[in-house]
Amino acid sequence: MSGLFRNVDCIELYVSDLDDGIRYYCDSMGLKLLWRTDTSVGLGLEDDIAEVVLQTERRKMNVDFKVESVPDAVKKIVDSGGRVIYGPFDIPIGKCAVVQDIWENEYVILDMSRGKYVTDRDGNVIGVSKDPVPE
Repeated sequence: MSGLFRNVDCIELYVSDLDDGIRYYCDSMGLKLLWRTDTSVGLGLEDDIAEVVLQTERRKMNVDFKVESVPDAVKKIVDSGGRVIYGPFDIPIGKCAVVQDIWENEYVILDMSRGKYVTDRDGNVIGVSKDPVPE
């Protein structure tokens, strides 16, 4: 039986200003800018396995786990006694849901069923690839 979680996709951190967050985490901490939207930026860690996502919308830290399929993962979580807090809902790259385990730990699950962000030279998101991300 394979595990439900493929990897930690990202840790989401709140910042009041994206440019200040980029200066702090990239210039001071050595992360690299991967992508940027109006309300969030993805920063790469040295091993490129997970990202730090800085966002301005929620004053809350989140852990996001990547799964093969959000609908399938939601069913497994609920069947195991967990619950859905919000979702599933569409995101530009696939589907997402906020869930809770049986101890009330809340986390985000997402899949990349629609592909991945396409960026320009400066990391600005300019679209989404049309093909799903290969495993």
